[in-house]
Amino acid sequence: MPRPSRWSVIFAFALVYVFWGSTYLGIDIAIQSIPPALMCAIRFSIAGVVLLAYCWFRGQNVRYSPQQLAYFAVVGILLLMGGNLTLAYAEEYVPSGLAALLVAVTPLWLLVLDALLLGTHRISQRGLAGLGLGIAGSAVLIWPSLTQTGSLGRRELWFSLALLGGSFSWALGSVLSKRWQSGPPSFSATAWQMIFAGAGNFVLATFSRDFSRVVWTPKGIGAVAYLIVCGSWIGYTAYIWLLGHVPTAKVSTYAYVNPVVAVFLGWLVLHERIDRYIVMGSAIIVTAVVLVTSAKMKMKTRTETSEIVTAEASS
Repeated sequence: MPRPSRWSVIFAFALVYVFWGSTYLGIDIAIQSIPPALMCAIRFSIAGVVLLAYCWFRGQNVRYSPQQLAYFAVVGILLLMGGNLTLAYAEEYVPSGLAALLVAVTPLWLLVLDALLLGTHRISQRGLAGLGLGIAGSAVLIWPSLTQTGSLGRRELWFSLALLGGSFSWALGSVLSKRWQSGPPSFSATAWQMIFAGAGNFVLATFSRDFSRVVWTPKGIGAVAYLIVCGSWIGYTAYIWLLGHVPTAKVSTYAYVNPVVAVFLGWLVLHERIDRYIVMGSAIIVTAVVLVTSAKMKMKTRTETSEIVTAEASS
């Protein structure tokens, strides 16, 4: 696989940093009038179909084997339903800035899953310290919800915990995407991931009766359009491209830039509160992510790697 230029990598990182940081605000605005599952269904279906049509028009391969399509379906559902849909539901009760900070633990999941599933390195002591610190930071962020006894406090707590589960789903999808990738990442593969996620969200939206609860407003439609263009076409494709060219731990640095953008926009546009728990928790999580992403990966010995390959072959 040819190595991309330094400026291409920097530009792709900038797209993910800026546009994904702003999508938390976009989701918050969209779900005020469009239920989460329906909003995600519309967003990913339109983004996926248009991107696939673009790839076909440009003469790129859009046909894949059933096995490859199954891989795309698994990755798309883990990333865009397990990750993004969970976020959309959570933002009904959790401020967008706080949601972004909780999702910032994603690199910690990536570190563990990268070691377990890709099996080429072991977690260093510095990485383990970052994992522990990240857990502590998450606890600080959800502490106010833990101490509240009202129904709103309990709902915020459960959805905060769901966000941690959603970040695990996102990390798992990211690692599997890297593991199953047989060549350089393509826009058509990304489009199929979006289409499968859109279909899954439409099924959920139907069972949730979202169509009877939706209110079509210019503000909501505009937010969905922004999410399609900036979140899916620009941000998501840049993210998948980076996964194919840059180490996973480095790609995950978006997780401590996005919250800064999200917290600022949430405060500026939605007037969300920034209290001492958010300040302390964000500082701890950012420090944890920096520790994890800057830690040197200990490569496994040939014997350890061969044992993994043998175990996989016999399973």
